[in-house]
Amino acid sequence: MVLKGEILIPGGDVRGTSLTLGASISFWGGVDPRTGIIIDARHPERDRNIAGTVLALPGTIGSSSASAVLLELVHAGKAPAAILMDTPDAILLLGLVVAREMGWPTPPALRIPASQQAALAGKTLLISSDGNIAVQ
Repeated sequence: MVLKGEILIPGGDVRGTSLTLGASISFWGGVDPRTGIIIDARHPERDRNIAGTVLALPGTIGSSSASAVLLELVHAGKAPAAILMDTPDAILLLGLVVAREMGWPTPPALRIPASQQAALAGKTLLISSDGNIAVQ
């Protein structure tokens, strides 16, 4: 199966296991920027680590600090390998834009509907720089 994502933040080819979240998340207060562990006590994926995963976000819970948390994750080497978003979140994506400007390796971000994200849960994905998402 191959899906086509809309490229929000470009990047190179990425391979990783999909961590498809069952609920929206706030990066500020929801993800530990030093470890990548989901720390929100009410989140269904609490204690899961987003580092190195293809993180599928059905939605985000806004905070102007989300971009800073994602930037810290990139700097610490604890960011997802790629991010799949149902709806682009400009504040969150700003963290990736700044990381790229700093010259740090930056995960790509793509838009893919939440309805398609669910089928990717736990699967190994190969994301190409042209936005194709192949399930392996």
